[in-house]
Amino acid sequence: MKYLLSAVLLGCLVMPARADKPDLKTDDAKAVKIPFTLMPTGHFLVSVKLNDKGPYKLIFDTGAPMMLINNRIAKDSGILEKNASAPLFSPFGAQAGAKAKTFEIGALKAENVPMMVMDHPTVKAFSNAFEKEHGTIDGIVGFPFFARYKMVVDYQAKELTMTPNGYQPSDVMEALMKTIMGGSSRDSGKPKIVAATGLWGIVVEKDSKDEEAGVNVKQVMPGSAADKAGMKAGDRLLTIDGRWTDSIGDTYQAASTVKSGKAVPTVLKRDGKEVKVMVTPTKGL
Repeated sequence: MKYLLSAVLLGCLVMPARADKPDLKTDDAKAVKIPFTLMPTGHFLVSVKLNDKGPYKLIFDTGAPMMLINNRIAKDSGILEKNASAPLFSPFGAQAGAKAKTFEIGALKAENVPMMVMDHPTVKAFSNAFEKEHGTIDGIVGFPFFARYKMVVDYQAKELTMTPNGYQPSDVMEALMKTIMGGSSRDSGKPKIVAATGLWGIVVEKDSKDEEAGVNVKQVMPGSAADKAGMKAGDRLLTIDGRWTDSIGDTYQAASTVKSGKAVPTVLKRDGKEVKVMVTPTKGL
């Protein structure tokens, strides 16, 4: 896993490209507070509406690359037809490519949000375990929604404070399926590599047994944006522009939302003390 982020931050990764045209203006951004229920497992449980239907209860998961809902609420909300049948040869009846015309959580409302429709056994087991106390749990809120916002978690108040950041995420699952299927015939055999928008010039890693906040900075490239900002090998990277970097995946997602040329606050832990530096990622290829 430690090599995955190395590729992202240094400029090449077989992953979907970020969108260049934001659907929100950060100058007009207003923070919105979203209440959540803290589950015994540490997960956040939130109420959402799909196409003005609901509310439905979903797990808010910052590690999930997609939005996932079960067939029941997909049909109830009109995302799928009432008589829609599961596709052939698809695990658990998974259907990719579905979209919610509107997705609401608290006072936030997003349009055309891609969904994976799937009766996932893990979500079902989770729902069964907590149904008496919290009701039915119907899916997961993931990257295609929360990546549009800068998020702060208040555990005491049990609130998520979310502020539009101007980022319009691409459909990760659609791009992944295209990669798996090999894309169009004219592109067959060609490498599908895209460059990161902003280059940081760091390599990070995290041991599977490491449960502390942040990731370790293993290497800082000489002359890179990170080097110019004062980052050093051995630092513990805690947040990028207010976003957690508690895992390799978190760090990739946080870094991917930062535009090249924009200075963002980056919090490190060095010699037991927190240090904030301003990093300005350079333009990618």
